[in-house]
Amino acid sequence: MRRIAIVGAGQAGLQLAAGLLAKGYHVTLATNRTGEEIRNGKVLSSQCMFHTALQTERDLGLNFWEDQCPAVEGIGLTVPHPEKPGEKLLSWAARLERYAQSVDQRVKMPVWMEEIVRRGGEVLIQDVGLPELEKLAASHDLVLLAAGKGEIVNLFPRDAERTTFQQPQRALALTYVKGMTPMSPFSRVAFNLIPGVGEYFAFPALTTSGPCEIMVFEGIPGGPMDCWQGVQSPEQHLEKSLEIIRRYTPWEAERCRSVELTDANGFLSGRFTPMVRKPVLELPSGRRVFGMADALVVNDPITGQGSNNAAKCTRIYLDSILAHGDQPFTDAWMRETFERYWSYAQHVVRWTNTMLVPPAPHMLDLLASASQSRPLASAIANGFDDPRSFAPWWFDADQCAGMIRDHSSKAA
Repeated sequence: MRRIAIVGAGQAGLQLAAGLLAKGYHVTLATNRTGEEIRNGKVLSSQCMFHTALQTERDLGLNFWEDQCPAVEGIGLTVPHPEKPGEKLLSWAARLERYAQSVDQRVKMPVWMEEIVRRGGEVLIQDVGLPELEKLAASHDLVLLAAGKGEIVNLFPRDAERTTFQQPQRALALTYVKGMTPMSPFSRVAFNLIPGVGEYFAFPALTTSGPCEIMVFEGIPGGPMDCWQGVQSPEQHLEKSLEIIRRYTPWEAERCRSVELTDANGFLSGRFTPMVRKPVLELPSGRRVFGMADALVVNDPITGQGSNNAAKCTRIYLDSILAHGDQPFTDAWMRETFERYWSYAQHVVRWTNTMLVPPAPHMLDLLASASQSRPLASAIANGFDDPRSFAPWWFDADQCAGMIRDHSSKAA
């Protein structure tokens, strides 16, 4: 029986552990927090997962909350008028072909950890540094790092050719609330693109206390939405959230007249630099550790792809491990496996990065045209499930013009 060690108990690490256990592998999962500590801690992410990523959970029998989690049925975009405060320059919404869902990781991860143990996996609660990695590498056939935070991940070399930015592109904040008026006629990610300020979006989710909405703030650094420094208490965080939407998106403020935090830990703020790292870490002994998911490819959450990437990376890595049989997990195998994931992830990185810089003129035409063309709006909305579908028309002005013409004729 092959022995696999996974460091990190997030979406990727737990999902990979479940997949390997189902195929008879011995799995050791190392993480620095117990399920109870996660359940009672601060929110971790916003994690809106689209159909293809959700299907990877279903395939492993991990979709325990599908019946109780609210469905996200569509995507909507609104741009406030830059010269007429309180008015919209454009607005549209389109249904997803298959619903998305968001389960608070404080709900999901503790149950998945228990499930890994139930299925025969070994869970170690400990901090993992170089000595622990060396010990795991000496006793296992393969060690994977699936933790996107902490000191260890920074040991993986930055890939300068694939990394676009040198510093954070947004000041980020999350606010989990209950009491928000639902969107109609269908639930959706309500995305507001505020020129020169940043982005605000909200969508339904399931948290520790039941259904909720997650408010996500993406402020341009140094701008008026980069305002979370000094906000310490839950009450201050909620008031700052409401202050922002009242100022920039009053139509969203109307939905928030009766909101309150889901719990005292239902908020988060911070910033990080989008980055791509090289996939292999060589330990002092010469043994190797293989990175995966957001340990290697870190995107800004503006396009909501983090948990989706993790799930899709897991499927690629699982298939590659199973196909490798009893052969040694060499440096070459690790790099080849990562390149299979990068062949998908590069499209997510490219698309997400376009959302972090001032939009090109053809992008403004595209978003405006979608308000007049339901097929075009649908193509944009459903691209969130597979961002590869955005190429080439999202990036090329001529291709974009053709896309607008084709879908405008369909709408007519």
